[in-house]
Amino acid sequence: MSTPPLPDVPASPEVIEIERALTRITYLSTRARQHDRLMALAEVPLDRAAVALLRQVADSEPLRPGELATRLGVEASHVTRTVQQLQKSGYVTRVPDPDDRRAQRIQLTATGQEAIDRIRDAGARGMQLALSEWSPEELRQLAGLFHRMVDDFLSHAVEDEAEQQPTAPAGSA
Repeated sequence: MSTPPLPDVPASPEVIEIERALTRITYLSTRARQHDRLMALAEVPLDRAAVALLRQVADSEPLRPGELATRLGVEASHVTRTVQQLQKSGYVTRVPDPDDRRAQRIQLTATGQEAIDRIRDAGARGMQLALSEWSPEELRQLAGLFHRMVDDFLSHAVEDEAEQQPTAPAGSA
């Protein structure tokens, strides 16, 4: 599976600045100290991998462990260990896959949903504080532009994945 080549045209100064800003946001949001502070505010004792998995399940539950690994961009063994940890702590449970009763999907428990709600609330309150000088119109514009950007990124990623899928030889089905 090869990576498609990048366009042969250099990025515009605006796109370069967006990439720089996104890099800074990613750095700030993934710092261990920031995570620890958020977990303390939310009163949820989970590591970053567990929170990422809980967020993914909360946004699209229930999922098979392999699908979780794909969506999180990690090895299946990482998901297995994290799911076991979260299951022991009562945040997730395994449920039968309705499409294949031999398989299982991961689903949030009430405790897991409560934890995600507290994490999201603490994060949103921190963001509210940081953006308190912004007008409601500026916040609406930013939210709209972020959603549009994410949708465009996802659309491009889907196109990339479709281009990378091997095609079946003629006559095979």
